[in-house]
Amino acid sequence: MSGLEIESLSWRYGRKEALRDVSLTVAPGEFCALLGPNGAGKTTLFSLATRLFHARQGRIVIDGADLAREPGTALARLGIVFQQPTLDLDLSVAQNLSYFGALHGLSRRQTAERAEEALELLGLTGRLGEKVRDLNGGHRRRMEIARALVHRPRVLLLDEPTVGLDVTTRHAITDHVHGLCERLGVAVLWATHLVDEVRAADPVVVLHGGVVRERGSAADVIARAGAADLAGAFGSLTARPQGLAAE
Repeated sequence: MSGLEIESLSWRYGRKEALRDVSLTVAPGEFCALLGPNGAGKTTLFSLATRLFHARQGRIVIDGADLAREPGTALARLGIVFQQPTLDLDLSVAQNLSYFGALHGLSRRQTAERAEEALELLGLTGRLGEKVRDLNGGHRRRMEIARALVHRPRVLLLDEPTVGLDVTTRHAITDHVHGLCERLGVAVLWATHLVDEVRAADPVVVLHGGVVRERGSAADVIARAGAADLAGAFGSLTARPQGLAAE
């Protein structure tokens, strides 16, 4: 399948096990929630999927391209929003996006066209001339998502993208990203520890202690856990220590 495929991925920091035999798939057009508490191994998984770390055990395939065998092709098809902001606050929105487009080999004209398109998708039309420093927190995060879309990736990874934002802004951003899945067919892996960001029909992978504890739709995960809601299911699945994973 295209989209994102992760098979039997394991990783250690010295003697400390961070991920153990993790497998998951995200189909085109899916919003998959990678749900786990702090220290579950979510950021380690993202570091491997973006080749900040080189996976020695397991396989990662991005839109049909094997990351180990075709790293350039695979990474060109990938968009990423890291947990820590990476925007240059002293540059304008347009300048930030232009720099990113140049890194991907896009012409100025291509970048300008795609920047306007991406900003419109994220509800930021007309903000190109504004300095990033003047945007509020929610708009900065939306801009980071827009930037990740400029080179038209087929897979989008978002690592705790709403940390520090209020509930209303968080829900607005998740709504926008669900819309991207529907309109663009992008495969989205959304890492979070906040269960209210997950819809009942969303595919969910619960990661705890570097191990996949459960997977399926949010509704199925709730039913199998015998819980009243996703918060209850998540709590029961992560109640006991499982390994020594580290973010």
